[in-house]
Amino acid sequence: MKIGVLKESSPEKRVALLPEACSVLSRLKAEMWIEKGAGINAFASDEEYLQAGAKVVSREEILRESDIITGINLPVDTELGQITSPKILIAVMNVLITPGLTEKLLKSGVTAFSLELIPRTTRGQAMDILSSMATVSGYKSVLEAALHLPRFFPMFMTAAGTIKPAKVLILGAGVAGLQAIATARKLGAMVEVFDVRSAVKDEVLSLGAKFVEVAGAREDAAAGGYAIEQTEEFRHKQAMLIHEHAAKSDAVICTAQIPGKKAPVLIRKETVEAMRPGSVVVDIAASSGGNCELTMNGEVVVHRQVSIIGKSDYPSDTSSDASKMFGNNLINLLKLLIGKEGELHLDFSDEIIKGTCAVHQGQIICERLKK
Repeated sequence: MKIGVLKESSPEKRVALLPEACSVLSRLKAEMWIEKGAGINAFASDEEYLQAGAKVVSREEILRESDIITGINLPVDTELGQITSPKILIAVMNVLITPGLTEKLLKSGVTAFSLELIPRTTRGQAMDILSSMATVSGYKSVLEAALHLPRFFPMFMTAAGTIKPAKVLILGAGVAGLQAIATARKLGAMVEVFDVRSAVKDEVLSLGAKFVEVAGAREDAAAGGYAIEQTEEFRHKQAMLIHEHAAKSDAVICTAQIPGKKAPVLIRKETVEAMRPGSVVVDIAASSGGNCELTMNGEVVVHRQVSIIGKSDYPSDTSSDASKMFGNNLINLLKLLIGKEGELHLDFSDEIIKGTCAVHQGQIICERLKK
């Protein structure tokens, strides 16, 4: 069984598997083929891969010879045509929000596993790349806010006077939000948190933050732990409370997203205009539209002396540890796909395999994608 690892296109700096994965694949009776230079931006050289037992080859060899082709992101369209049945393609494909992609995959006949579809179950946690990468984003977003804020995060009592701690508002208490809370609290900030899911309240409080609750939120146990869309009445009440709390905050960290849909707009232009000069908004939901009305993905917008940082690629900037986390998730999935003798083993009665497989032999497998 040959596991091919493709080099990512710029500006992506991560790699799907680091050299340390070779020993695990060897125990699975599989070998790693990696594209030349694939790990450079994650600080893993070709020599390290060779020493670990991998084979460093060209991109063309991987596309032609590998049984399973892996990557962070999808190859370009012209290469998708080269990945045909019975090959397996594993990457973050965003099939729920990418028009026409499912049809292309169906036409190729390839078996495609879209990693963002990993079911959010207890068993699926070890393979959940969304949670892993959200941990990175939550951590880095707070450091970004602290870097741009012209004030301290912690309280200081000095001979020059007392500096009050920064007030941080975090929108969304998923994995990214919870990591942001923990990081902001460690830096000494006072933290408030909004989330429509009452189930996260105890986690927020346990991290030392204040949970700002909006009555009347809709919840759905079938949503797999994600937030769902809310009624117009609820959104109006939420907007008023967020405006009130954001206006008193030094930094706002935006993490609220709904899988497969545009991110909800929670910070309006008038809210930004009510914030103190020098305040910072870090919007990690920027790639799906952003939680702030003024967010521009990949840009820093300054509006009335408030900086709005639209950035969703923090995992790429944290390429070494993010690659390690991604690779561990991927290895745990590969363990389900490779049999005891190193053969391909596709058991579609397994909820993880069925839930993550977008297409197989010209048919849509994932129920979420079918809907």
